[in-house]
Amino acid sequence: MPVAPGAAIPPVGRGRAMWWGLSRRCARCGTGGLFRGWFRMADDCPGCGLHFEREPGYWAGALAVNIICVAGLFAVVFVALLAATVPDVPLWILAVVVPIATLGPLVWYPFSKTVWVAIDRAFLQRLDPNERLDEQI
Repeated sequence: MPVAPGAAIPPVGRGRAMWWGLSRRCARCGTGGLFRGWFRMADDCPGCGLHFEREPGYWAGALAVNIICVAGLFAVVFVALLAATVPDVPLWILAVVVPIATLGPLVWYPFSKTVWVAIDRAFLQRLDPNERLDEQI
């Protein structure tokens, strides 16, 4: 839902911002289409103009989100399979957990970026939704 230039953007709750982040949409206005392929995110939201990379190193938070989510999934699946097969742990468990560890970060990559923007906007900064972050840099 693109926002007209100069139009006010209503405040967004934390839950909605997080949902928009999980669905690869802008955490400020909910506009989709932020990616130009799987690995290339637009610099600015096409709907509200929010500049995503607020400062150098901003995406380190997205890296942390990616690592935490994939490692968490890996740990849960590994422990569940291990607990289900003890005492005779089969080798096929590796066929399940190794792809999670290798492909998981690639699959989760775009989600981790939009989730990080949502976390940043919803929990780390409670800015007026009409404030332009790209003008603060």
